[in-house]
Amino acid sequence: MKHLLACASVVFVMTAVVTVGGAQGPATKGPVKGAPTPDAAFLTQYCTTCHNQRLKTGGLALDTFDVAQPGGHADVWEKVVRKLRTGMMPPEGAKKPGDAVRESFTSSLEAALDRAATERNDPGIPALHRLNRAEYANVIRDLLDLDVDVTTMLPPDDAAAGFDNIADVLGVSPALIEGYAAAASKISRLAVGDPAIGFDRVTYAVPGDLSQDVHFEGLPLGTRGGLIVRHTFPLDAEYDVQVSQGFVAQLGAARGAGPRVDDLDVTLDGQRVTLQGRGPTRMKIAAGPHTIAAAVIVRSHAGQADGVYHVDSRTPGVSQVIIAGPYNATGSGDTPSRRRIFVCTPAAAADELPCATKILTTLASRAWRHPVAASNPDVETLLSFYREGRKAGSFDLGIERAVARVLVDPQFLFRFEREPANVAPGRAFRISDLELASRLSFFLWSSIPDEELIAAATRRTLSEPAVLERQVRRMLKDPRSRALVSNFAGQWLALRELRNAKPDSPDFDGNLKQAFQQETELLFKTIIDEDRSILDLLDTDFTYVNERLAEHYDMPNIRGSRMRRIALASDDRRRGLLGQGSILTVTSAANRTSPVTRGKWILETLLGAPPPNPPPGVETNLEKDPEQVKVTSLRQRLELHRRSPQCASCHRLMDPIGFSLENFDHTGKWRTEDGPVAIDATGTLLDGSRLDGPVTLRRALLARSDLFASVAAEKMLTYAVGRAMRPEDMPAVRAITRAASPDRYRFSSLVVNVVKAPQFQMRTKAE
Repeated sequence: MKHLLACASVVFVMTAVVTVGGAQGPATKGPVKGAPTPDAAFLTQYCTTCHNQRLKTGGLALDTFDVAQPGGHADVWEKVVRKLRTGMMPPEGAKKPGDAVRESFTSSLEAALDRAATERNDPGIPALHRLNRAEYANVIRDLLDLDVDVTTMLPPDDAAAGFDNIADVLGVSPALIEGYAAAASKISRLAVGDPAIGFDRVTYAVPGDLSQDVHFEGLPLGTRGGLIVRHTFPLDAEYDVQVSQGFVAQLGAARGAGPRVDDLDVTLDGQRVTLQGRGPTRMKIAAGPHTIAAAVIVRSHAGQADGVYHVDSRTPGVSQVIIAGPYNATGSGDTPSRRRIFVCTPAAAADELPCATKILTTLASRAWRHPVAASNPDVETLLSFYREGRKAGSFDLGIERAVARVLVDPQFLFRFEREPANVAPGRAFRISDLELASRLSFFLWSSIPDEELIAAATRRTLSEPAVLERQVRRMLKDPRSRALVSNFAGQWLALRELRNAKPDSPDFDGNLKQAFQQETELLFKTIIDEDRSILDLLDTDFTYVNERLAEHYDMPNIRGSRMRRIALASDDRRRGLLGQGSILTVTSAANRTSPVTRGKWILETLLGAPPPNPPPGVETNLEKDPEQVKVTSLRQRLELHRRSPQCASCHRLMDPIGFSLENFDHTGKWRTEDGPVAIDATGTLLDGSRLDGPVTLRRALLARSDLFASVAAEKMLTYAVGRAMRPEDMPAVRAITRAASPDRYRFSSLVVNVVKAPQFQMRTKAE
């Protein structure tokens, strides 16, 4: 471990400059000919009356810039485009242009910005990209066929631009280096099946807010509550398995002693096992991944003559499963990870070094995302670790030490993209096909390329448009594309925030939280799997519910814990994200709704136009006066707050949107009153659109579907390249959106055009 840590420290602090030959080439077409020049008279009539050198409203003086040459100040003009597209400018009360006039000016300004970007050809300089925690776990899964919980090994990652895969903030610290070294040592021992692996005790706990008075999906019928554990056993050995029970908090009592053992249903890989009392039961288990499921058996009561099961509120549930061992190990076993690593087995001592070389070159090629020949000097480094382990023990120990070394190598932990020596600084160049393969796989799978993708890259055909598109569509159909749901959608839509939600409501528990999460994830997964339009996030004729969620939504005749797809009418308030409990909960306060937060979330997440932060010193506590709270609605208190001029400018953007969702309480449950006052969900957007609830808000957003698609494209490109978008990148976002428009923004069409963008296939050489 000390040797590995020392080695890791050295390779992390090394600064390597690697140059290789490469072709420089533009990935964009020439300037668009014949596009109209933006009309300066539009600015004079509608903009510079406020945004001039004398007033500088909003800190902006547009009369100091030449609108005919916007490329030199793309940051300013892209903001103008966004304000005009969202209808935020001209402001309320000011003279407004007609829709056709505004569209003509905005389109011509975009065209001028696009021409300037084409002439400049600057796809950007991504920083050196370290694997984040989610990517690291996925890579270990795909490289070694081993599922590991890296949250206990590595610290959380910082986020920027809404995502935790942004290279600029994925730094390296001494603590992180130690974490990588320790993780590599632990993972290699588990993957190889080190006979000397130490005793471990792992506890899998049921969340304390999870009610266990119902059947859980995936557990046997006739049971309630419980949990399913997927655990990797390191060796063929004996292990202690203990299922603990207690009164779960949601069932109305503190945790305590559980029922008889024969009230439990416990299975190992689907086979019923018998526990020996309430203490641990020792059993022999083969090395590798196994599934343990534990639940409480539902027993009918004599008084229930109608056959309906009754669960007393004090009936305890499963609280945790504890696995300890190994004891009396007999060997490493035949595990998926050993089969993945040991591509050969030496029959004699003379075969060991050639076999070790084959194992390590095969593993390094996949781990480092490029072919590694036996003659590569890096292989000799790996073999030195192998020899050290072989000398200390066995062939397997030598491989274990070398595997750990593979996992701390910078070529594993970082995604290097080499700059060609024959390209001048500041000029754009295409990345290599192998680097393109890594970009593609980490974008769609949050993991390493598979053999087919590497093969296409090695043949240098991956960058061919037809081959690239074929690979994209294949990868989207692969189960690994589920990473787009958890990592891309989970962060873009703020769905990850649901884990921290603790609404003050008797209607909310862990079961409902899980159903909220599953509903939104299943919607996004369906859009990917069925290649539906990204606009289905705003409006779709179905959703997913189970009994718990249907009860919360007042939907009748839904039974059981299984999430199932149900149809929704055209005017159903639950259509799309705006009616889903996950979004409505994460955009609320703990004890009430927040029209401001909901309005801001829609402006920022769906329309790409975040309002400014409140000025310092502004009082934002709307519950400061308890007596006022008793007799007023939240809307009434907000209207008092808006009377301040310094507050009104921002709230007029957010509040009408948030008010239209006020019929949903802070957990997404429908209501008609806020305390003693009837809900008023009416409002007017800046462009004059009238709102009176979620249905009209949804229609207003659909009327801006091109803008929403542009935001989706921008978020997707940000996530794909791992850096925040600059104003200079917005022409590429518009190109993606335009190209996907004829296909009604199908998910695959957006992804294909993101991958075709210069920002994805190229980079600018650093000065």
